[in-house]
Amino acid sequence: MTENEKQQTRNLCAQIPVDLHARVREEQERSGKTLGEYMTILIQEYYDRKEGVTMGDTRTFAAQIPTELFDELDRYLAERKIKKKDFLIDCIREKLDAAKAEHTAE
Repeated sequence: MTENEKQQTRNLCAQIPVDLHARVREEQERSGKTLGEYMTILIQEYYDRKEGVTMGDTRTFAAQIPTELFDELDRYLAERKIKKKDFLIDCIREKLDAAKAEHTAE
């Protein structure tokens, strides 16, 4: 996105419980996104659900993987309290963003 295409932004500041703050920052750091990007995603997902974005706006993505890899992933996600769907979406977004950045740099 070029500088001219960037959406205008405003600061949003709020006091939240310390344990929730720690959880948000941990997940944000793990995502590789800036705090602003991460909070934008969280808030947008919240309003999408609240406004009833339906399954018609989504598609199912499934793949078979080796049991050992599945079990390792399951443990990893459980330890971090991450949903498989969220993890997969983040992985896909990161790869697509990296590919876009690489293509733009060429």
